[in-house]
Amino acid sequence: MSQPYYLMNKILYERNKRNFHDEMHFNKLSKNNIEFAKFALSAFFDTRSTNFYSYSIDKEGDYYKNEFGGDPWKAYEQLTIRLVEAALAEKEILILLADHITTPKEIKFEVNVKKEVNSKLGRLALAGACRINSRSNDLLQVVDLIIGAISYDLKIKTGAIKGNSQCKIELMNCLKKNLGVDDFINGFKNRNFNIFVDKDMKLRLQLPKNTEVNEKEQSS
Repeated sequence: MSQPYYLMNKILYERNKRNFHDEMHFNKLSKNNIEFAKFALSAFFDTRSTNFYSYSIDKEGDYYKNEFGGDPWKAYEQLTIRLVEAALAEKEILILLADHITTPKEIKFEVNVKKEVNSKLGRLALAGACRINSRSNDLLQVVDLIIGAISYDLKIKTGAIKGNSQCKIELMNCLKKNLGVDDFINGFKNRNFNIFVDKDMKLRLQLPKNTEVNEKEQSS
C-alpha cells in the first residue's frame, strides 16, 4: 500500500462507530463479527493504490519438500522474499510489516529478508522488516481475512475439509464475487491482485477425496 492511512483510518472510524473492538481473524469468524469482516474487505477494495500478492503452497507436496527440505522457516523466509520482489516497482523502497509468529531463536527473519532482497536487487529496496502482533494492526487483520478465504476455498476444492462454516463461506464468496472468480485453484491475477497457487495443490484435485475431515479437526 502506498497510502495505508486511508484504509486504517476508515476501519478505525467504523470500529468506533459500531463499538467493535475485536480482532478480525478468519478462523474466528462468527455471526457476531462477519458483518464487520465484510465491511473491512469492502473497504480494502475501495482503497486506491492497494495491491495484494499471495503464495499458496502444499506442505505435503514434492515442491515444498524438495525446494525447502520440509523446513517451514526456510519456506517462510524464501516465500516472503519472492512476494516482496513481486511487489516492488522500479526504484521503489518498501517497508515490510509481517505478522509475528514464534520461531526458533536462530531464525533471523527480519535480518535475512532485508539482506537478501537488497542483495538480489543491488540497491536499497527494502528499508526494513518488522514482525508485529496482528492484534495491534488492522491492516494485518485484513490480510488474514483475505488469505484465510483463499486457503478455505483451496481446502474445500481439494477435499481437505468439508467447509461447513457458513460465516467463512460467506466471506470467501464475498472475496470471489469482488474478483469475479469461481475458485482459486488456478490462482488469479489482475492489475491489483496476484494470487499464486503451487502446482502440487492443483494435483490434489486428481486424488481420491476419501480423506475429508471436519474443519474442527483441521485448522484452516
